Amino acid sequence: MIRDASGMLNAYSGDGAVDEMTETLIRRRQSLLGPAYRLFYERPIHMVRGEGPWLFDASGERYLDAYNNVVSVGHCHPHIVDAIARQAAVLNTHTRYLGDSILDYAERILATMPDALGNIMFTCTGSEANDLALRVARHCTDRKGVIVTQLAYHGVTQAVSEVSPSLGFGGERPPHVRTIAAPDTYRLEGDIAELLAAQTRQAVAELEAAGYGVAALMCDTIFSSDGVFTTRGLLSGAAAAVQAAGGLYIADEVQAGFGRTGENMWGFARHGVTPDIVTMGKPMGNGHPVAAAIMRPELLAQFGERARYFNTFGGNTVSCAAAAATLDVIEQEGLPANADKVGAYFRQRLQTLMTRHDCIGDVRGAGLFLGLELVSARDGKIPNATLASRVVNGMRDKRILISTTGIHGNVLKIRPPLIWQQEHVDMFVDSLDSLLKDLAR
Repeated sequence: MIRDASGMLNAYSGDGAVDEMTETLIRRRQSLLGPAYRLFYERPIHMVRGEGPWLFDASGERYLDAYNNVVSVGHCHPHIVDAIARQAAVLNTHTRYLGDSILDYAERILATMPDALGNIMFTCTGSEANDLALRVARHCTDRKGVIVTQLAYHGVTQAVSEVSPSLGFGGERPPHVRTIAAPDTYRLEGDIAELLAAQTRQAVAELEAAGYGVAALMCDTIFSSDGVFTTRGLLSGAAAAVQAAGGLYIADEVQAGFGRTGENMWGFARHGVTPDIVTMGKPMGNGHPVAAAIMRPELLAQFGERARYFNTFGGNTVSCAAAAATLDVIEQEGLPANADKVGAYFRQRLQTLMTRHDCIGDVRGAGLFLGLELVSARDGKIPNATLASRVVNGMRDKRILISTTGIHGNVLKIRPPLIWQQEHVDMFVDSLDSLLKDLAR
């Protein structure tokens, strides 16, 4: 199997039997796009349409999407589609002209943040937002060192690939980067937040001794690439350690934000900390390419004294319309509360499977972001990546889409659209139960 940038073991390897039409598309894709792209599943799917929690392939088969948090309020939501179409028919231009839409959205999204975070800069992708956050952090601290988690993924630009261990650091770990272990709440004992803080203090000391100092701790607030660890407060000590050393805490909310974790709009709120910079992307426009970095105004004032940032498409009028419409849906449909309610039901149902399947070692999650750890023997907590890959592909054959994550590639990564209801949970859990029984035979 091919392991992708997130440690996933379910990427297409060429070994799965596919029909002639699929094989033709794969060959055409490889010829035109080259070998660096990855396809999901041993038998890739040709998707042609989406609606709500569903995706439809070229033959009309319907798939329940339990993985794609880009369209976090559902595929092709009519309110967002209409907002994009209406704005595209009137005006689409950059931020160097005056306009109300970018300011209206800025006021709304900043109102969801702590008072200290008062400025926003727009980009097109989460990678660009994280790239900008690093630029600001290094400029304002006059330091270069960065601390990230063990299998972090923060994007694909040169700068952020160098702080993304899941990409192999874009080559090899730079000397100005240090990693701290994933807060494995399944295997580690004791005060895990303090263990993370102690590692952070050690990383700070190493960076200072090497002459780099610490510019920032950049951390995904749900540890999605490290294995989905959702215990409250895990980041509190680590963030405080970096800020005490004069560095900044950058909260990467690309995956955990916009109500994904349930009761809060933002994942960092679960850790009881106030970041210096918050980055966001993917679900911000429900699939439209819009992202942003929100930060303390004094940081941006200092950055703006000697530097400038402009992004031709970042914050354009159509992107702002998409982002505003997405925020409308989140607020009007009460999606954080729905994620909290349906997510709790989801975890409860998955936990009942543990009594019937010894291969389920742990169920963890917050809102509608869940991790289900598969093991060879529950008592030994031995990761079983092979089983995880078989489950992902087996669920695909049952028309349910998930993926894997974690240091060992053995954690099922489950992050469905926030519009899921209990009926979708039941469909997922019943299918997983049936599949695990079949695989155990």
